[in-house]
Amino acid sequence: MDKETKKLAIQLAYASSVGIAMVLAIFGCLFLGVWMDGKLGTKPVFTLILLLIGVAAGFRNLYYLAKTYFTRDEQPLSTDVTSEPHRKRPPPEKD
Repeated sequence: MDKETKKLAIQLAYASSVGIAMVLAIFGCLFLGVWMDGKLGTKPVFTLILLLIGVAAGFRNLYYLAKTYFTRDEQPLSTDVTSEPHRKRPPPEKD
């Protein structure tokens, strides 16, 4: 796999993790709010409150993941033998 394909794969992984983090936060809080309203008999109260908390948590996750992705230093994905000074490469063979 070449360098550009690896970079694209990493970007796709970050994009999917942002989507999953938002969906889990929003629907998790929504489900908890509906369940609490069913148990306590307070029909829209906990659903609305926890839905707003879930949306806020989803956008917080989005901000955190975008911040860590865009502010990290670019480091090489792999190191090869030339970046290790203690190893010596054999001289190239002459034809």
